[in-house]
Amino acid sequence: MMRAAATFFLGLAIAAGAALAQAPQPATTAKATFAGGCFWCVESDFDKVPGVLSTTSGYIGGTVAQPTYEQVSAKTTGHAEAVEIVYDPARVSYEQLLAKYWRSIDPTTRDRQFCDSGSPYRTAIFTHGDAQMAAARKSLAELERTKPFKQAIVTEIVAATAFFPAEAYHQDYYRKNPVRYAYYRASCGRDLRLAELWGSSK
Repeated sequence: MMRAAATFFLGLAIAAGAALAQAPQPATTAKATFAGGCFWCVESDFDKVPGVLSTTSGYIGGTVAQPTYEQVSAKTTGHAEAVEIVYDPARVSYEQLLAKYWRSIDPTTRDRQFCDSGSPYRTAIFTHGDAQMAAARKSLAELERTKPFKQAIVTEIVAATAFFPAEAYHQDYYRKNPVRYAYYRASCGRDLRLAELWGSSK
């Protein structure tokens, strides 16, 4: 009886594995990299976007290979906190990600986002290839024409360089530590400032 049960459950496991292996996968994926202040918040915002397959917090735009959080936060390596996004272009376009990005940051402050100050918290779009560069510049031009605030936009648009994933405890921080994350986001004033800039429907 025990052997029969074991065989039954083994069969179920094999069938489940086969079903997973046959599950449809996107034919192609693409990558976008955005710096928008605290990478915990950027991860949280983009994980909610349909078509985004994964988000990874990390460091980009600096001069040191494999930097640590302590090195980056000391503001000596030139890196920005950023999030690398893998997405399905059949479900969400790069232009749609750009629209989400602009409305999830304060593009009017240099080397600062909300309560976090210094170059690691600058806003920047790190483009992958000429098409993304052109799309980002076009979105900036459109935003300059239509923005609902008077301040100048200082967000950088630059070609992506090496991206270094952050330490494991930073990944999915908002899921692992929901109470601490919610307190940080609220006390930092991120959503209040976004509502001031973009309106409550940002």
